[in-house]
Amino acid sequence: MTRFESDLQFLREVEELLYQEASLLDRPDLDAWIQLYTEDGTYWMPAIEDQPDPLNHISLMYDDRVMMEIRRRNFVHPRAASKDYKVRASHLISNIRIVARDESTGDCTVTSNFHCASYYWDKQTLFAGTYRHELVSTPDGLRIRHKRVDLINCDGVLGTIIIY
Repeated sequence: MTRFESDLQFLREVEELLYQEASLLDRPDLDAWIQLYTEDGTYWMPAIEDQPDPLNHISLMYDDRVMMEIRRRNFVHPRAASKDYKVRASHLISNIRIVARDESTGDCTVTSNFHCASYYWDKQTLFAGTYRHELVSTPDGLRIRHKRVDLINCDGVLGTIIIY
């Protein structure tokens, strides 16, 4: 296999992970979705454009694996308010680019653009922006160590963000 073929194969593996994540969020299947993350995984949604870090600034969301698990449990709980109305979503991902890669480990950083239309409680909401995934290679394939979601209107008035 040539270097070019190897790079294309790796890109396809990365794309498949991102598409799988989007599909699980669309269903929504948070039980399977959370398994895409490493045990030290984090999910960050900055509150301002070009926010440098999640620890010294207020964020729309900054969850470690424990907090993601709490949100997942709350979402699927039989008496949760989220069960009153079905959540429907459609995530579209494009412009997937590997911006950094460690050849020795297979770990990489990937950027992409997204649009997500969600329908909940008789209201459709459109989210759009960029993703930055930090992926690690594991015996079970690529997993997400960190995901950053930069909404194009992060500093605007936002309604409830019902799902990742």
